[in-house]
Amino acid sequence: QVQLVESGGGLVQPGGSLRLSCTVSGLRFRFSLYSVAWYRQAPGKQRDVVARISGDDSGIYYSDPVRGRFTASRDNQQNTMYLEMTSLKPEDTAIYYCNVHWLDDYWGQGTQVTVSS
Repeated sequence: QVQLVESGGGLVQPGGSLRLSCTVSGLRFRFSLYSVAWYRQAPGKQRDVVARISGDDSGIYYSDPVRGRFTASRDNQQNTMYLEMTSLKPEDTAIYYCNVHWLDDYWGQGTQVTVSS
């Protein structure tokens, strides 16, 4: 059974930073083969991709609203992915989900990030 366990969300003031982690277990194939991504979903809005790292680490995509402020990374030895978020804004408030993809999609349980003074 594939499991993705997220951690690191919370309440932060505007301009602050947070680091999300997502540890994956139970994959059929080695973690490095899978693309990994972070999505977020704000109340009343659709779930959108924030960042994605390809399976062969050949490229990283960032959505326009977060480019230059967020940094996605992965540790293939630890089967873990990270999202470093800096210069946070109130509009970054959402539930953040980690995702791994190769042949199938697997999702984390989501972690709440709230940016408010």
